[in-house]
Amino acid sequence: MTRYAMVIDTRTCIGCTDCVDACRMENDVPAGLCYDWVVEATNGTYPDLSTEFRSERCNHCAHPTCVEACPTGASQTWNGSNIVVVDATICTGCKACIAACPYDARLIMMPDGYIGKCTFCVHRVAKGQDPACVAVCPARAMHFGLLDDPDSEVSRLLATREWYTLAPETGNQPNVYYLR
Repeated sequence: MTRYAMVIDTRTCIGCTDCVDACRMENDVPAGLCYDWVVEATNGTYPDLSTEFRSERCNHCAHPTCVEACPTGASQTWNGSNIVVVDATICTGCKACIAACPYDARLIMMPDGYIGKCTFCVHRVAKGQDPACVAVCPARAMHFGLLDDPDSEVSRLLATREWYTLAPETGNQPNVYYLR
């Protein structure tokens, strides 16, 4: 399996939401919906508190429970990789994938009723480009690449910085990493 990863530096993310806007425009996401979002998290105990901004989305897991839960095969991985996509032409909108996703990363696309989500801008990745969110980040806090390539930027960052993933206890093996 080709494993793609996104690495987000929580020290440099400024919470501007340019990633959210770029995603909406690139993927023609309907008004009021978004495939990614920015969370402001406060950590610590008073008076020793710190705040971080975190751009969140589908985690394109190595073991995606959403794909396993899909009764029609509409939720699937792209081209032998971990990038999870939805084939809207066979999605019935049953919401099984919504229930199975531990990241709340799936949306009902109205008025058609199929399920939509972040695809790491697979149409751009197929051309060798970064996802739109990564390409527009003014703080250069977002990075994208091949996880199994030791020379890739994402591999180098993960080898040199402390990092974490969201909900690792699910066993899904998420591929969005947050640098501390």
